[in-house]
Amino acid sequence: PEKFRHRRLNDSKQLAPELREEIYEDLTCNPNLTWAVGIVDCIEIDRINILRATHKAMREAIAALSSAPDHVLIDGLPVIPFPVPQTAIIDGDCLSLTIAAASVIAKVTRDRMMRDFCADFPEYCFSQHKGYGTEIHLLKLHEFGPCPIHRRSFEPVAQPLLALEGLIDAAAPPARRSRRETGRSLPAEQGLQNSLS
Repeated sequence: PEKFRHRRLNDSKQLAPELREEIYEDLTCNPNLTWAVGIVDCIEIDRINILRATHKAMREAIAALSSAPDHVLIDGLPVIPFPVPQTAIIDGDCLSLTIAAASVIAKVTRDRMMRDFCADFPEYCFSQHKGYGTEIHLLKLHEFGPCPIHRRSFEPVAQPLLALEGLIDAAAPPARRSRRETGRSLPAEQGLQNSLS
């Protein structure tokens, strides 16, 4: 709304988690605000890349709104194509109350999803690090390997997978080396079977 104000609203990354949750409740329970969230899963992110997935989530959020906006503000660079007119604002979450509100809703939604994932994958401590590349997250990845919600394109996941591919190549008989060494492709299952036999 044109006259919307919130005295404690700021960039979601600069807010304490408890305050962020409180502001989230204020925003989502406000009958004068219309909001929606777009969610793209890890498989789709790996398939189309993180930037395109972010743009897709924005489009999904716009489509899910109960009333279509005449204009949207975007944090960062313009998104092309986009279904409605837009204004892109670099560091928008620090400069625009609307973008700051959207960043709080997005961040709390994501953090809650990560806490829910923690129930399914408790060994990864997702409720502590929320999926960010913290020391504890990297230690858990090293200890347990990736789980189904890890993006394969996430650097700490991608590097060990490349190393595993190298081990599979090394274990394969010379006649069955991977394309990197011989120019031929080798199905991963076949390479793994060779390394286990």
